[in-house]
Amino acid sequence: MSKLSERDKEVIWHPYTPMKLRPDAIGIVKGDGVYLEDEQGNRYIDAISSWWVNLHGHSHPYIAQRISEQLLTLEHCIFAGFTHEPAVSLAERLLPILPGEMKKIFYSDNGSTAVEVAMKMALQYWGNKGENKKKLIALEGAYHGDTFGAMSVSERSIFTEPFNEKLFDVAFIPYPHAGSEAESMAALEALLQAEDTAAFIVEPLVQGTAGMRMYDAEILGKYFDLCKKYNALIIADEVMTGFGRTGTLFACDTVSTAPDIICLSKGLTGGTMPMGITATTGQVFDAFYDDDILKTLYHGHSYTANPIACTAALASLDLLLDDACTVARNRIGSMHRKFAEAIKGNEKILDVRCKGTILAIELNTGTPTSYNNSQRDFIYKFFINKNMLIRPLGNIIYLIPPYCITNEELAYLYSTIKELMERI
Repeated sequence: MSKLSERDKEVIWHPYTPMKLRPDAIGIVKGDGVYLEDEQGNRYIDAISSWWVNLHGHSHPYIAQRISEQLLTLEHCIFAGFTHEPAVSLAERLLPILPGEMKKIFYSDNGSTAVEVAMKMALQYWGNKGENKKKLIALEGAYHGDTFGAMSVSERSIFTEPFNEKLFDVAFIPYPHAGSEAESMAALEALLQAEDTAAFIVEPLVQGTAGMRMYDAEILGKYFDLCKKYNALIIADEVMTGFGRTGTLFACDTVSTAPDIICLSKGLTGGTMPMGITATTGQVFDAFYDDDILKTLYHGHSYTANPIACTAALASLDLLLDDACTVARNRIGSMHRKFAEAIKGNEKILDVRCKGTILAIELNTGTPTSYNNSQRDFIYKFFINKNMLIRPLGNIIYLIPPYCITNEELAYLYSTIKELMERI
């Protein structure tokens, strides 16, 4: 039989891939902890948690066991008019640990749909209350997903360009670069003063796809305070930042003013099953709790609150909330910071930034920083040849590993990054 990679080429269209330029996919046959193994027996350190989803390592036996047990009990049922134990238990466990006063959980399928649900909630919330608030505000450089609503509140870029004329208008405020924080705040306040804003949506502390751009919690808190002052809802997109990635359990734990709506996915199930969650306060929910049937949130998915996915999330939470996981996250963050300090100032680096278990390095390639930087393919292949999965955002490389990664594995990643710096 032909190799998996060869068969793939005949039938598969891969995401975020110029198929003519990058036609060869590596055939993966096994995952084990921090490693992915291909059909040739090569093992790769998954330094990016397979697009930021894997918290505890591949094929984790505890999560696998819980899923296996659930499969023999209930694999799925309609969630309109029915409920089940995994969905209720997951909501009961999540709500108390989320930032703010979250009271209700709405289930969906992924990060984009969690954002879509959040925007629909925010817009209909004001309509249900009889107020004409329809403006959405986002941050320059934002990425919130690939469905049309999520694209609308994302930076206009090569990701959205073919569809820009179909996207609805959104107001964007400047990113709070060092020295320009006041400008960003002033822009937000000017928009909010018009009193027609339904919601402000933001990736708290870290903009992922924009290049792991990081800003301070003080700025996030001021954004939220302004929204409260002018009575606009706050949507925190914690799809990437949630579940310990930025140091605290959730990025919004770093501020005193809480969001009204929180979007979750990626690490939610430990990277084992697709699932999205939109959590909201009682205040938002109450605007839909009415005798008027037209105030219903008419949104749903066939696989909403899938019991297998809910069970995976419950198992992942067990591991995440164990003290050993906190120790591991702190250890990774400490090692990242030490490495960042060691390479800071190197002429091959434009910037290095670190927050929690996320380390980002902006390489000086002699050409402008961009997603399609000319050195992207060289960087990617360099790491693959070193048996590492580090998928660069153009000339920006980043590490966001599973929490089970060892100090020795991290040291190998760091030494290989240094080697790359000598080759650029």
